[in-house]
Amino acid sequence: MPRIIDGNSMNITGVKIKEFRKAKHWSQQQLSIKLETLAIYVCRGSISRIEDGSRTVTDIELAGFAKVLNVPIEKFF
Repeated sequence: MPRIIDGNSMNITGVKIKEFRKAKHWSQQQLSIKLETLAIYVCRGSISRIEDGSRTVTDIELAGFAKVLNVPIEKFF
């Protein structure tokens, strides 16, 4: 089933994910590897698409980003 999102962006958290990742001086690949330790599989290319707003983010993925980046989940909004 297609996901229906108003506007051009498929998520509202990608910019913040990128900001927090860069603050830790992590590459997208490093972030992907850290997520894998939580059994959350988001490849480097998907992280790129999340950060540029062209891919949606699931709730489980967002919880994983918050945990590995050590940022309260509400800071992504």
